Amino acid sequence: MTKVLMKGNEAIGEAAIRAGCLHFFGYPITPQSEVPEYLAKRMPEVGGTFVQAESEVAASNMIYGSAGVGIKVLTTSSSPGISLMAEGLSYIAACELPVVLVNIMRSGPGLGGILPAQGDYLQATKGTGHGDFQLIVLAPSSVQEAVDLVVLAFELAEKYLNPVMVIGDGMIGQMMEPVEFPPEGQGKPLDPGDWALTGCKGRKKRIINSLYLDPIECNDINLKLKAKYDLIAKKEKRWETYNCDKPYDLLICSFGMMSRICKTAIDDLAEQGIQVGLFRPITVNPFPYEACRKAMDKAKRVLVLEMNMGQMLEDIKLAGEGSKEIDFFGTAGGVVLSPDESLLKMRKSLRKIPKATKAKPKKKPAKKTKAAKKRKSR
Repeated sequence: MTKVLMKGNEAIGEAAIRAGCLHFFGYPITPQSEVPEYLAKRMPEVGGTFVQAESEVAASNMIYGSAGVGIKVLTTSSSPGISLMAEGLSYIAACELPVVLVNIMRSGPGLGGILPAQGDYLQATKGTGHGDFQLIVLAPSSVQEAVDLVVLAFELAEKYLNPVMVIGDGMIGQMMEPVEFPPEGQGKPLDPGDWALTGCKGRKKRIINSLYLDPIECNDINLKLKAKYDLIAKKEKRWETYNCDKPYDLLICSFGMMSRICKTAIDDLAEQGIQVGLFRPITVNPFPYEACRKAMDKAKRVLVLEMNMGQMLEDIKLAGEGSKEIDFFGTAGGVVLSPDESLLKMRKSLRKIPKATKAKPKKKPAKKTKAAKKRKSR
C-alpha cells in the first residue's frame, strides 16, 4: 500500500472518510483547525456533507441528530471546545448513539494556549459531562496510529452504540509523517439496526430519549449502560509494552506523544547497558489495569511522565495498589520534555533504587584438632 506524507490533522480527516464517514459538523479551534479545513474541501469530492457550526455547542447537537437518524458522523475540536460539547455528549451516551470525536489537546486551564499538552486526560476518561456515562477513549502516539485509531473508533462506536473519543496533542495534529490508509470505499455506511429514526412507515415507531423522570426507569437505564461499559472493559483494552522482554528495574508509564519521546530515552539508556521498560495504554478508557500491574510487578520502581500535572498518575496508582514506589514528573503550558530531559528524569528514579548487597558468606566451623577430639572422648 502506498504511503503518503500528511499532516496529522489532515490524515485524521481522511481516515474518517476511509472509515465510511461522509458527514462532519464542527467549529475551528487551534490546533485542530486543519481537520475542518481539509474536510471542507474533501467532503464535496466524495459526496459528503460539511457544515461549519456556529459553535461547539451547536456542533454537538448536530452530531446528536445525525447519529440519531443512522448517519456515520464525526466532529473534532480542542480542549475548551470539548468542554462546550460535554452536555451534548452526555445526551448522546444516554441515547446510545454512535459518534466519533477527536480532541487535539492544547494547554490550559481556561483559554490556555495553542501549544501541545495532555491536560484533558481526566476530562476524557472520567469527567466529560454529567451523569455516570463513559466514553471509549483512544490515545495515539503517531500520525499513523491516529489514522488507525480513527478507523477503529468508528467500528467501536457502531459495535457498542457509544461515543468514542480519540485524544492527541498538538504535536499529533501538526506534525507530518508518512501514513497508509485503508482503500477508498472500504468503510461501510452505518447500519441503522433497530434503533435509528429512519421513518416508521410499516414498522413500530422508535424513540430516542435521554429524559427519564421516573427514578426506577432512570436507574434501569444506568444499569444497562453500566453492563455495556463492563463488557467494553472486558473486550476492548489495548496497550503496548516496550523493552519489557529483558529484565528491568524501572518501568516508565506514559501515553500519546510523551511515550514516543520516552522510547528514544529508553533506547539511549539501553545502549549504555541500562534496561528500562515502558508501559503505554492505548485505550485510556477502559484503562488496562491488569496489564499495567503485570508490567509493574517486574520493576522495582515506576516513573510516570506526562504533559500534565499528574492525571494518568491516578490510574497508575490504582493499577499498582500501593505495591510500588511511584515517581512522577509532568509539564504543562505547552512545555514538552526532550528525550535528553526525559533520560535525566529516568536516571534520577534509577538512583533511588537500592543497590543489591551481596550476602556475607557464613563462617565455616573450625576443624577440631586431634587433642580436642581426645578430650571430648574422655
